[in-house]
Amino acid sequence: MTVVQQDGRVAAVESRALSDDPEAYENAVAAALDAVDAAAFFAAQERVLLKPNLVNDSPFPVTTPVAMVRAVLRYARQAGAGEVVVAEGCGQAGMETGEIFARLGYEAMAREEDVRLIDLNHEPCTMLTDDSRTVHRTMELPEIAFTHAVVSLPVLKAHSLSKVTGSLKNMMGLLPPTRYGAGAGGYKKSQFHGQLQECIADLITYRSPDLAVMDGTVGLRDYHLGGAKCDPPVGKILASFDAKALDRAAAGLLGLDWRAIAHVR
Repeated sequence: MTVVQQDGRVAAVESRALSDDPEAYENAVAAALDAVDAAAFFAAQERVLLKPNLVNDSPFPVTTPVAMVRAVLRYARQAGAGEVVVAEGCGQAGMETGEIFARLGYEAMAREEDVRLIDLNHEPCTMLTDDSRTVHRTMELPEIAFTHAVVSLPVLKAHSLSKVTGSLKNMMGLLPPTRYGAGAGGYKKSQFHGQLQECIADLITYRSPDLAVMDGTVGLRDYHLGGAKCDPPVGKILASFDAKALDRAAAGLLGLDWRAIAHVR
């Protein structure tokens, strides 16, 4: 296992350990977190929200493997964090986040680790205002996103609309469907899709991740809901307190120029 610092802000652990090898995978995640001194961060937190990417009920590498969340949860607790919760608001039409938690192994993990699962699609929200924003001069987001430190836990994927989906776009799970859904195809966050780059840029101004950890062990090179996997597999776990820098590094791993992706520029 090799730890490589990228531009001083992003740690990339080179490892072929996949999520179906729990011990090796957990060690790789811990190495990436150690490389950015995440233990000190977690030790200072009274409340932590782990935010996987569970856009639908497809298994990894479309969605964040439960092994990633378990590894970060254990690391945070060992470092001395207070309350740690796992929270997501799925985007799939006709499906609730709780169903996805169950289908992808999160319910079982929650029982084993005694951690609370939260459906962000049904959490109390607060309204924020920023007249400088391009599209969303007001934005409604869950209150819990501001009472907890947010750790974004995406997987490495290209995206058909935003070019790359990483730790920043993963924050779209915060959006309440009652305000941002009911668009094309019934996708629960569909109102963002018309001006997606600008909307993501607005969102992360209101709430950006405090820490990001990405599973880049495989990678989807074509688009976010399927298609070809990276060949060979990328074989990396990334970690950074600079979510934008992490997503720039992720774009490079997919052969993309981050300068051409507006929300990570």
